Amino acid sequence: MQPSSYFINLESQYGAHNYHPIPVVIEKAIGCEMWDVEGKKYLDFLSGYSAVNQGHCHPRIIDALKTQAEKLTLTSRAFYNNQLGEYEKYLTNLLGYDKLLPMNTGVEAVETAIKLARRWAYTIKGIAENKARIIVCEDNFHGRTSTVISFSTDHASHNKFGPYMPGFDIIPYNDLTALEKALENKDVAAFLVEPIQGEAGIIVPDEGFLSKAKALCANANVLLIADEIQTGLCRTGKMLCCDHDNVRPDLLVLGKALSGGTIPVSAVLADDEIMLTIKPGEHGSTFGGSPLASVVAVESIKVLIDEGMAENSEKMGAILRQGLNDMKSPFIEIVRGRGLMNAIVIKHKDPNAAWFLCESFMHNGLLAKPTHGDKIRLSPPLVIDEKKMKHALEIIEKSLHTLNNL
Repeated sequence: MQPSSYFINLESQYGAHNYHPIPVVIEKAIGCEMWDVEGKKYLDFLSGYSAVNQGHCHPRIIDALKTQAEKLTLTSRAFYNNQLGEYEKYLTNLLGYDKLLPMNTGVEAVETAIKLARRWAYTIKGIAENKARIIVCEDNFHGRTSTVISFSTDHASHNKFGPYMPGFDIIPYNDLTALEKALENKDVAAFLVEPIQGEAGIIVPDEGFLSKAKALCANANVLLIADEIQTGLCRTGKMLCCDHDNVRPDLLVLGKALSGGTIPVSAVLADDEIMLTIKPGEHGSTFGGSPLASVVAVESIKVLIDEGMAENSEKMGAILRQGLNDMKSPFIEIVRGRGLMNAIVIKHKDPNAAWFLCESFMHNGLLAKPTHGDKIRLSPPLVIDEKKMKHALEIIEKSLHTLNNL
């Protein structure tokens, strides 16, 4: 067996340098636990950025994938297959929409929602062609395509990738006054928003923000697009994060845990007035809606429901946040989150303290990663139990003491 350094050096030599991973090489994982190539065990507190809500290699999802893979994996959308319609029926009925448009990656689904909103604006709302605008929020993260980075305020995502796509108006997050002002423009087609900002460091808006935003959008005849790629599918203690505010978005974007971390699967859901503005040949994806993806997505959702993962997320998240606050560490400035989507903000004179702390987590048997320098996301798979959560809190508290030495 090759050591970790061998695999890290391989990636450094032959792979693009567009990531800066924690220096651990994972070989296998099950549930909320992972093992590196040397056999050391870790608690996973990142969950593939919420892609493995159901836990790593959930047996029901893996069995569904294997069974379908031996029958039929791909037809393209040139032909019908016997699984896509079942998937579309299941998810639209579950979430209360007329139609589902299947894609692969999360950012593809965001791009699809943007296209749908613009087409609706021109054909239904009556905005002059090429004049439609979409309101977005500062510190957003919706992916890394050329269109999406055009409205990013993250310097690393945005810098020197221009020219940029026009048509976006950026307002502060969680600012209803700014939203109301931006909605005065009659050319606005949609408001694209994360119910909780993930990459920004788990920024939870004020209670009622989404419901009030939806009301403002409805009054202005503007679509609300909810990017629930990270927040959805039981991560925050309900099936959708929007459910906390009893909000039904006009366009719902899903991804990540839609496949339980096995293959890229994403989707946009909307009603007929929006979805049917796009006709055959005007949008598509070779792999989107494949029979393999369809079967995996249905089983992934059923696992979440059957095993009560939303309820467990709510319960375990409360234990995690309480435990973090009870530490009263001088290095934890803020604890925030909802369900099992959480973060701590590190307070330290060393700007790299959060990175060093994550390395200490690793040495002590827990894996997490900083975002935006001083913030660390703490989001384990939703299968974690109380015993493992308390063990995780012990690791975190022990690791925090290493910051005394910086």
